[in-house]
Amino acid sequence: MTKADIVARISEKLGIEKGDVQATVETFMEEVKSSLESGDNVYLRGFGSFIIKTRAEKTGRNISKNTTIKIPAHNIPAFKPAKVFVEGVKTNVEVK
Repeated sequence: MTKADIVARISEKLGIEKGDVQATVETFMEEVKSSLESGDNVYLRGFGSFIIKTRAEKTGRNISKNTTIKIPAHNIPAFKPAKVFVEGVKTNVEVK
């Protein structure tokens, strides 16, 4: 499902124009992004949490030059689904 599909479904269900729904969805995503960039996690009950995870420093290898490189510690955005969300997917989605 793409952002356009989400906008179309919400517009259809609520009877709101697609342009208004698209602006709302894009604003939501921008707010989540700006919150994470400022160091704040976003918690949505019953859906999940957008969190910042810290990756530890590690040693990697450049295979073509046969050298080791140091990969510094860094933060990455992550999504942790709520238990209700996980259970819904487990019970309703068939294993492929």
